Amino acid sequence: MKSYFTHLECTNCGEIYPSSKPIRTCLSCSKVIYARYDLELAKSGISKSIIKDRPPNMWRYFELLPVLDQNNIVSLGEGFTPIHKADNLGKHLGFDNLLIKDESFNPTDSFKARGMSAAVSKVKEFNIKEVTVPSAGNAGGALAAYAAKAGLKSHIFMPQDAPEAMQKEVAITTAKLNLVDGFINDAGIQSRSLAAEKGMFDLSTLQEPYRAEGKKTMGYEIAEQLEWNMPDAIIYPTGGGTGIVGIWKAIKEMEQLDWISGKRPKMFCIQAEGCAPLVRAFNQKSRFAQAWENPNTIAAGMRVPSAIGDYLILDAVYESGGSAITVTDEEMIEYVKKTISLEGLFLCPEGGATVYGSKKLLDLGLINKKDSILLLNTGSGFKYMEVI
Repeated sequence: MKSYFTHLECTNCGEIYPSSKPIRTCLSCSKVIYARYDLELAKSGISKSIIKDRPPNMWRYFELLPVLDQNNIVSLGEGFTPIHKADNLGKHLGFDNLLIKDESFNPTDSFKARGMSAAVSKVKEFNIKEVTVPSAGNAGGALAAYAAKAGLKSHIFMPQDAPEAMQKEVAITTAKLNLVDGFINDAGIQSRSLAAEKGMFDLSTLQEPYRAEGKKTMGYEIAEQLEWNMPDAIIYPTGGGTGIVGIWKAIKEMEQLDWISGKRPKMFCIQAEGCAPLVRAFNQKSRFAQAWENPNTIAAGMRVPSAIGDYLILDAVYESGGSAITVTDEEMIEYVKKTISLEGLFLCPEGGATVYGSKKLLDLGLINKKDSILLLNTGSGFKYMEVI
């Protein structure tokens, strides 16, 4: 198999960088850079029929991922998570066709495994031996696991109040766990400082181009699992935003590959009422979000006061005709419990946010009961036992 990865491109100023160098963000404007592919050439080398019989993990899309040598893949079997038809919950909420893609089926129990598989594989390809990351919880556990598999040293920076299960997940590996006073942004400052001082590679969300490539495979899978159709709406719980921008990137790539056509899904961003910089920016019709002061929510993955990829998240929402709304912690937990009672799925609070968010979007008339609605559950409720 051959990857069609060709270069890196700044999503803001358009600056082009070679794929052969470990560049993290744009050297001209410090914004997010994306991996780009020769998709015209890829049409002759990969097709929907070719990938159909490949192993059910995210590396079935190898040609559209940034690792050049298959020997550098670091995998624990991530990807191809199930899409459940949630008929009981849909009936309760008033939907005819409600779907839940359950990312808790990934190694380390969250969608973060996808990004870390891609990023650690690329770090291995660059022959880098030590990595850092700030994390609200799940990303740290994922990096600790994939770095261990790859034989890399890893340094994880988490807020002191990160969920206990996620702290323990890191602590029992060979990773170095650093607990930080403050929020994930404060953890990010320390992570990037250590990386700069010691010549390590920092894997902060959207401050390197490779984690998003792993996350985009959710978009490819959604299309493939729905027989190369997309739902009418995708509802995503949003903190740093790599998931929603990754799916949107995948949609555009699949269109260029002629794998999907027709109307794009509306993208809906759900944030916690106690930390909603993107919702505030959306309501102000802005492309950039101001940092949220004193973020407060039990959903660790949504407690992100500012995101470097704010403009990419909001672009996906605006371009798709979607929206951005908030839910409360109480609403999240209510619908975590409602979902397990009706469907047997133990969602994380972020997943509960998408369920209640779908109800709120329906009540607001922003989605229709007859639409095909896909919710993303990004992790396992078992990691949040102290708050559920």
